[in-house]
Amino acid sequence: MLEAVLAELGEHGYDGLTMEAVAARAGVHRATVYRRWNDVGGLLADVLDAAGDDDWGPPDTGSLEGDLAALNQEIQTAMAAEPPIMAALIAASFRSEKAARAQQRLWEDRYTRCEIVVTRAAHRGELPPRTDARRLLIAATAPLYHHLVLLRTPPDPALPGHAARTAALAAAAGAFAEPPSANAPPG
Repeated sequence: MLEAVLAELGEHGYDGLTMEAVAARAGVHRATVYRRWNDVGGLLADVLDAAGDDDWGPPDTGSLEGDLAALNQEIQTAMAAEPPIMAALIAASFRSEKAARAQQRLWEDRYTRCEIVVTRAAHRGELPPRTDARRLLIAATAPLYHHLVLLRTPPDPALPGHAARTAALAAAAGAFAEPPSANAPPG
């Protein structure tokens, strides 16, 4: 069923996604689809939740810049794929509250899984102590979403590495380090 949702979403986008078309593609009666999911938002929420039920982990290249560049390359490849499933799911989250909540859960899962990239870099001495992993990861990946989703520019082979290098340099300089707590003893 979820493959049918992805296929319909990729071919017709959110506006063309219907319970009837999903049922027909999956070879089930539409009443079955309505009984289980109620609406298109429910279908999309299940697709997004299923995406988090995998064993994906961030790359481990041996350096912060390498890990971020490899992660960015994965993002760019997924965003440029045809049919444009990832972009369609992002767009759908603006139209369906159920999809938006499921997408938020997926983003939280992915950011949590990617925190290991920052932890490994800190253990290698590439980053200052108390580097905020979430802020660094957002800074490293945001240029890809900005270019591919907002500006709708074609994929740039240099962008994943450039964004990674910029974020890694900023992080090494302390741009994402949390200041010591006011209650902490001097270090």
